[in-house]
Amino acid sequence: MKTTVVIGGNFAGMTAALEIKRKGKRNHRVVVIDKSPLFLFIPSLIWVPFGRRKIKDISFRKDEILKKKGVEFVQTEALSVAPENNVVRTKRGNFGYDHLVVATGPKVDYNVAPGVKEHAHYIGTPQGAMDTKKALEKFKEAPGPIVIGATQNAGCMGAAYEFLFNIEKWLREQKIRKKVDLYWVTPETYLGHFGIDGMPGGETMLKSFMKMFNIHYRTEVAVERVNPESVVLSNGETLPSSFTMLMPPFIGVDFVTNSPGLHATSNGYLPVGEDYRHKDWANVWAAGIAVQVDLPFTPGKVPFSGPKTGYPSDETGKIVAENIVRVEKGKDKLRKKAWGKIPGICVMDAGKKEVIILSDHLFKPRKFAVMIPNVFYDFFKVLFEKYFLWKTRNGYSQLP
Repeated sequence: MKTTVVIGGNFAGMTAALEIKRKGKRNHRVVVIDKSPLFLFIPSLIWVPFGRRKIKDISFRKDEILKKKGVEFVQTEALSVAPENNVVRTKRGNFGYDHLVVATGPKVDYNVAPGVKEHAHYIGTPQGAMDTKKALEKFKEAPGPIVIGATQNAGCMGAAYEFLFNIEKWLREQKIRKKVDLYWVTPETYLGHFGIDGMPGGETMLKSFMKMFNIHYRTEVAVERVNPESVVLSNGETLPSSFTMLMPPFIGVDFVTNSPGLHATSNGYLPVGEDYRHKDWANVWAAGIAVQVDLPFTPGKVPFSGPKTGYPSDETGKIVAENIVRVEKGKDKLRKKAWGKIPGICVMDAGKKEVIILSDHLFKPRKFAVMIPNVFYDFFKVLFEKYFLWKTRNGYSQLP
């Protein structure tokens, strides 16, 4: 029996673990190592600050699901790996493996600019989303200018856009919109770049949204400093701000950077091929955010990255699982799909409205790409959330 150890158990990690066990059956032992026993549907964190969701609505015990499917779960922190010895070191001892899957997700680089950690909110974690909710309740008592956006080197612009339009809707619901100057700041070369070099009509659509919602915006700017009541930009402008939410960049987690044998890139990601196999270690694989992705375009005067969340994480988890099973069956041909050739499937919430984003490839060249606005309700966003939670809660990893 072969053993695969999976580090991380959210989108990419849980999918990879379940698929390896489903396809490998009794010939494969699968062990998931993660600090948390909960699976979290991260895309819905944007709704927590506004009371549309509670953390319990978008999470469940993954350890129980994994156990039912024959996957072992170890709740602990993975500290490092010695790939030359096939051993993972954790706070609960060492674990040997035949294959290792690194699906750790990101570490957030709050040090991207002074004051980001101290004075800007971040909605990408449960605690951050709940803290943001408390801050907004306090903000209602003394409304003022708001700055929302992404810092230099960030790659998750989509979630920041979603939060921007949701806070605009919330301000109107609280009947304080007229008291608030709302600003959007982004390193993108143009609105709607998203780190994928945009979509047909995307810039025009977002410009119309900004005009319709009376949102001031700044593109190709970096955040120089965040102060308690202002945000200083690289263009020399200082924006007053009574409430600030920024998406900082992601970097590799400590498990990777503390493992010199993994030969991680300077930003802490793993160098892999189109089969998501490590370029130096044949039995080490990466899925989701842990993958190093080379962008096919050149950012403008301010650097930014590409998105590595949601559907691509789930898809790379499946590719890794398939390839591990193929290797153990003695097959030479592995499944390959470059990150940029993974289809683009996303529903961007726009404050109880939505934009459906579909393309045959994440990156250009594309044969098909479309953005479809739905100005009536975020029906498909909610539907996708319910579907994915149902699918994962029942361990149906094989479903799209």
